[in-house]
Amino acid sequence: MEKNDFSDNTTLIEEDDELISTTTTTTKDPPKIHKLDESVINRIAAGEVIQRPVSAIKELVENSLDAHSTSINVVVKDGGLKLIQVSDDGHGIRFEDLEILCERHTTSKLSKFEDLQSIQSMGFRGEALASMTYVGHVTVTTITDGQLHGFRVSYRDGVMENEPKPCAAVKGTQIMIENLFYNMTARRKTLQNSGDDYAKILDLLSRFAIHHINDDPSSSVFNMKGFISNSNYVAKKITMVLFINDRLVECSALKRAIEIVYAATLPRAAKPFVYMSIALPPDHVDVNIHPTKREVSLLNQEVIIQKIQSKVEQQLTDSNETKIFEEQGVQSSPPVPTDTSKDSLSEPVASAGRIAASKSQKVPVQKMVRIDSLDPAGRLHAYMQVKPSTQLERNASLNSVRSSIRQRRNPKESADLTSIQELIDDVDNNSHSGLLEVVRSCTYVGMADDVFALIQHKTHLYLANVVNLSKELMYQQVLRRFAHFNAIQLSDPAPLPELIMLALNEEDIDADASENDDLKAKIAEMNTELLKGKAEMLEEYFCIYIDPQGNLSRLPVILDQYTPDMDRVPEFVLCLGNDIDWEDEKNCFQTISAALANFYAMHPPILPNPSGDGLHHYKRKPATVSLDEELNRSDTNEIGEDNIEHELLAEAETAWAQREWSVQHILIPAMRLFLKPPNSMAKNGTFVQVASLEKLYKIFERC
Repeated sequence: MEKNDFSDNTTLIEEDDELISTTTTTTKDPPKIHKLDESVINRIAAGEVIQRPVSAIKELVENSLDAHSTSINVVVKDGGLKLIQVSDDGHGIRFEDLEILCERHTTSKLSKFEDLQSIQSMGFRGEALASMTYVGHVTVTTITDGQLHGFRVSYRDGVMENEPKPCAAVKGTQIMIENLFYNMTARRKTLQNSGDDYAKILDLLSRFAIHHINDDPSSSVFNMKGFISNSNYVAKKITMVLFINDRLVECSALKRAIEIVYAATLPRAAKPFVYMSIALPPDHVDVNIHPTKREVSLLNQEVIIQKIQSKVEQQLTDSNETKIFEEQGVQSSPPVPTDTSKDSLSEPVASAGRIAASKSQKVPVQKMVRIDSLDPAGRLHAYMQVKPSTQLERNASLNSVRSSIRQRRNPKESADLTSIQELIDDVDNNSHSGLLEVVRSCTYVGMADDVFALIQHKTHLYLANVVNLSKELMYQQVLRRFAHFNAIQLSDPAPLPELIMLALNEEDIDADASENDDLKAKIAEMNTELLKGKAEMLEEYFCIYIDPQGNLSRLPVILDQYTPDMDRVPEFVLCLGNDIDWEDEKNCFQTISAALANFYAMHPPILPNPSGDGLHHYKRKPATVSLDEELNRSDTNEIGEDNIEHELLAEAETAWAQREWSVQHILIPAMRLFLKPPNSMAKNGTFVQVASLEKLYKIFERC
C-alpha cells in the first residue's frame, strides 16, 4: 500500500516536471517587421486626416478658395455622413489631371521643398482628396474655361473606378462624398449624432464667410436708370414700365420687391409708378422663358433685386426729407367735403362695429347708436344741405389717413437728450386713462360752434374743445419729433423785424398812437438779434430756419398734410423773442414747444364765421348814412345781395370750411393715434359730456 502511495507521488512529480518543462519551451521569438499593405497605410492615414465630416468640408472649401472661386455652395445630409457636396465656380480641373487627382501626394501647388518658403495656397500636401477616397465614395464633376462640356468620374481607394464621362456642367468643380466612414464601423458609431456635426459645419462655414467676402461679378456690369413716384402719388395698382437691354419686359420678382419697399411708406390702397431701364450683358438675361417673350429671368437675380430695392428705398427717403408748400391765399385751400358717404374715417369703424354686433349677441335697444337718420355711421351734415364732393377732396382725405398710417409705422425717435426725455415722461405719466380710451375710439360727429366739436364714444356724446385738443396734440408731437422734423419752405422769406412790428402793432390797442414806434422798433431789433444768435439751435432741433440776414424761411411739419395759419406767424415770432427761457435747457425746450403748439393749434380763423347771424359782419358800410337809415337798417333782418362784400365773404367761407375739414380729417385721426390727454383736461372743460344714450332711453321710455 505504501508502494502504491509512493508510486502515485512519483507520478505527480513527474507530471509537475513535465509542466515545468513545457512552460519553459513555449517562449516566442521577437515579432517580424514587415511592410504594411498600401491599402492599410492609406486607410490609417485617411483616418488621421479626415477625423469627422467637418474635416472633409474644410479641406474641400480650402481647395475651392485656392481655385479662385467667388461662390461656394455646401450641401450636407445627416451631418455629412450620408452626403457632402461642395460646388464652386473656380477654374476647374484639367481633363489630363483627373487620372491622378486622388492619388496621395499629387498637387498643383508645390513642386519642390523650397516652394514651402513662399507658399500662399491653403493646400499643398496632396493628401485630402486621397484620404476621402479611402473612407468614402467620391465623385468629381468639373469643367474648365473653353470646354464645351464637363467630365464626371468616381474614385475608390485613390484611383478612378472608370474613365471620365462627358456631362453637362457649370463653371467650376463639384466634389461629392457619399457614405463617409462606411468602412470604419467604430468611427461611424461615434458620429451618429448628426446634430453635433451639423453645428460644427455651420460654425466652420460661418468663419470662412466672415473673412472671405467674394466680389460679385454682377456689380461691375449692372447699370440702371429710371423714375419712381414718391409718397404723394396715389393709385390703386402698381404701374411698372421695365426695359432690360432696351427690351420691354416684365420681371415678377423685381415687381414684388418694389411693392415691398413702398409698403413701408404707403398704405395698401396706394401703389407706385415705376419706370426702369436696366443694362446687363446679354448672356446674363434669359429671354426665352415665356412664349410671348414678355417675362425674363436674370443671372444673379437676387443680388440685382436687392441693389434696386436699396436704391429705391434711399430715393424715397431722400425725397421725403423736405416738403415745399407754396404760400397761397386762403381761397385756394381745398373746401370741406360734405358728402356723408365719404367719411372715410368714421364709416369703417362703425361698419366694423355693426358686423361684430351681428355676429355676437343681440345688442339691447338702449345700446344701439345712431347719429344720422340716413346712415348709422354718418355725421350731422346729413341734416344740412349736401354739396357734391370733388375728387380733390377725396384724395386729400385719403392722403391724411395715409399720413397717419406712415407716422404709426415709422415713428421718429427723439434726440438723445435727457431734458426732452423728461418732458416726454411727464406727458406719459400725466395721461388720463379714461380720456385716453375716449380719444382712441371716438367718432367725429360735427362742429357744434366755433370752438367745440361733437364727438361720440360708445353711447356717449361729448363736446370737445378743438383749440385745447389741437394745442396739446401739437405740443406732444413737437416733443416726440424733436430734431426729426420735415420742413415747410416759405416761398418768400419773411423779415423778422417786420413780423415783430406787426405783432406789436396788433397788441397795441391805440393803433393811432405813434409815440411808441421807436420803442417798438427797438424791441423788434433786439428780438431779431436774439433769434439770429439762437438760429443754429432752432434749426437743428425745431427746423426753424433763420438766415444770417434775419429772415424766417422754414418752419417744421408737425402733422403731415397740415399747414398752420400763416396770419399767426408774427405772434409766434414775437413769442420766440419774449417768452422763451433761454438759460435752462429743459425750460427752453418746453417753452419753444409750447410756442409752436400755440402757433399750430386750430384756432378759429381771424375772419368772423359767416354762417347764421355772422353774415352781418360782411355788410358793406356806405361812406355816409343818415341816422334814420341806420335805425331802419338795424331793425331789419334781411341783408340785400348788393350790400355784401362778396370777396371777403368767400374768403371767410373758405377759411372756416378749411378749418372744419382739418378738424375732421387731420386732427381727429392724429388724436386717435398720438394724443395722450393730460389729467387737466378732465377738469378744465376740454371734454363735456352732453348726452348718454342709456339715460335718454330711460327718459323717452316713460313717454
